[in-house]
Amino acid sequence: MNRRSFIKKSGLFAGTLFISLKSYPFDRREKKITGRVHSLKNGLQGVVVSDGYSVVVTDKNGYYSIEPNENARFLWVSTPAGYEFNTESNLARHYEGIGSRNQYDFQLKPLNVDDSRHNFIIWADPQVKDKSDVVQMMETAVPDVKKLVGGMGGTLVHGIGVGDLVWDNHTLFADYEKAVADMGVPFFQALGNHDQDYRRGGDETSDVTFSEHFGPTYYSFSRGKAHYVVLDDVRYLGEDRKYDGYVNQQQLDWLKKDLQLIPRDNLVIVCLHIPVYSQVKNNGDLYALLRPFKNVHIMSGHTHYNINNIQNDIFEHNHGTVCGAWWTGPVCGDGTPRGYGVYEVNGTDLKWYYKATGREKEYQLSVDIETLNNQKRFIANVWNWDPQWKVEWWADDKYMGEPENIKGFDPLTIRLYKGDNLPAKRPFAEPHKTDHLFVGHFAPSVKKVKVVATDRFGQKFTAELNG
Repeated sequence: MNRRSFIKKSGLFAGTLFISLKSYPFDRREKKITGRVHSLKNGLQGVVVSDGYSVVVTDKNGYYSIEPNENARFLWVSTPAGYEFNTESNLARHYEGIGSRNQYDFQLKPLNVDDSRHNFIIWADPQVKDKSDVVQMMETAVPDVKKLVGGMGGTLVHGIGVGDLVWDNHTLFADYEKAVADMGVPFFQALGNHDQDYRRGGDETSDVTFSEHFGPTYYSFSRGKAHYVVLDDVRYLGEDRKYDGYVNQQQLDWLKKDLQLIPRDNLVIVCLHIPVYSQVKNNGDLYALLRPFKNVHIMSGHTHYNINNIQNDIFEHNHGTVCGAWWTGPVCGDGTPRGYGVYEVNGTDLKWYYKATGREKEYQLSVDIETLNNQKRFIANVWNWDPQWKVEWWADDKYMGEPENIKGFDPLTIRLYKGDNLPAKRPFAEPHKTDHLFVGHFAPSVKKVKVVATDRFGQKFTAELNG
């Protein structure tokens, strides 16, 4: 069976190295791959090395030995807490392509700060289709992240792209890579359905181009007391653009071995593309593996709207998109601004908020006022709402209590996206019903309406409009 190994070549933009895959025969006479994980020439004990099938740990001198599965294409190190992520122009490079050698060493550099406190961002669905989309990404989303990170005071930050990095046009992977290079923080990538190769066979060959750029489609790493797992839950069904949400047995078997090495009280963060709670057919199998851990968060994208779901004591954050409604307007179909998730880790505690592109952190809700026959009403969209939030409102400074929580359409999305010719560039984008809307009715004589949303961490966010 052919094997692919990595060779470095000059990139399509200055300062970036791209990785391409070429076929080399792996020497099966040796049957095993050996190597060493070291830092400053000292071997590191207990570091996880995997081929995606077997999981081994290094001995007291940093040496490991693994017999790779015949289908294995990559060998990777699960970067342990206390060490920098190996990157190339900020793209994660924690792996080697299994090729002509039988020995692979991994060098890690110790961090100079305590990583028990760190931040990370989740980029869901940048999904660029053409160069005009790329221009928007580079002129809006990328500077927004740079400004945000610049204001974090030197806190360790990394990013994870949870799929649909591009929109079927794989030549634009290079532009996504340029965006990552410009943002200035290490970035890991998950596979999305629009990142797949079609017409190359089945699911097992659908990730070839993605892997040429970003390596394995599932792996793990740690920072502080947080253990991160990236999975591929997009199963290509062998016909053009047909797929479903599914975590295959190969990944489940690997994940079971990986998690056995993690303390049960650690924070576990699972990153993938298709939301697990609603669209992964075998989500029960994944939940079963995660059940022993009491602090689990799943990060997903794909839907182009923002929703928080708590199931089986697991909190899933299904993110609004970097591209909004496919780069046609400022909000997603549910009214969530285009943007990304921001997460703050302190030991095993996790806090978060949704960062709207081009707006300050405090922008966490929008309010629209509508005139009815003999009264008015406001519709507040609190896009990162979950049941532990509290929403209240005031009419002319008089406290009115909690507004009604409804499921419906955000008024702005109706104006922007409802109609056969709207939005102009991609009219398939449509408003989407959401349950993070809140409604209150008031008399036409009211001059001012104020809505205050308090998140689960006690932070208050306010929106005011003249009646």
